[in-house]
Parts: sequence; C-alpha cells; structure tokens
Amino acid sequence: MSITSETLLKVRYSETDQMGIVHHGNYAQYLELARIDWLSRLGVSYKSMEENGVMLPVFKLDFKFKKSAFFDDELTVKTFLKKIPTVRIVFDYEIYNQNHDLLTIASSTLVFVDATTRKPILCPQYLLKIIEKGLAV
Repeated sequence: MSITSETLLKVRYSETDQMGIVHHGNYAQYLELARIDWLSRLGVSYKSMEENGVMLPVFKLDFKFKKSAFFDDELTVKTFLKKIPTVRIVFDYEIYNQNHDLLTIASSTLVFVDATTRKPILCPQYLLKIIEKGLAV
C-alpha cells in the first residue's frame, strides 16, 4: 500500500537547455513541488510544520532518467509514500509527459530535524497519525 498523489507541471522555457530539453538540475525542484503538494493533499502545511519547529532537509536524491522532457511538455509527477516514516521519510516518484511516457523514476529521502537544535527527531505524532490513516485506506 502507498499514499499517492499526482502533481501537474508545465515545463517552462527557462528550465530547458539550447536543445529544448529540461536540464537535469530542474528535476529536484519538480520533486519538491510534488512533495509539498503531497503533504498539502493530506492537509499538512509545510510552512506550518516549519513554524512549529520541524524542518525536512533533503538527505538523498536518486534519479533514473529514461526519456527527456521538453519545453511546453505537461508533466505529471506521481508521488508515493510506501512506508511509515521514522527519523527519515522516503518518497518515490514517477514523472510522465502528456503522452503518458515514463520519463523519470526518482526517490528522495528527507530527515525530520528540530529547527532549534538542528538535530534529527522522530516524525511528529500528528503527521504519523495522518500517514497511518492514509496507508490504511
């Protein structure tokens, strides 16, 4: 089981190189937008988490680029959470274009950190309850 969301993005000209292909450096931003959207769909505000002293820095990013994305493509980023977070939370992603071609497979690992001490902490209980409820569906 997993909690899944889909985020729609349109490739902007500034995200492409001279060949009209999305530069690989932009994919981290696509994942971030999708991750924040995923949380929002669960009713969790990333901004509110930070205001309550919880930060989520990226620990690890992995990408497998299968096909290129181009200027003006309409992308769908599918975001999956497959297991209950502890100190770390791992998201998996699939990025498709408007033709439903799988372009990229990715994952990101983030660490829950206390904003004051900058030390790792366990996933907040309120977020765990929301995630456990979502995984049970």
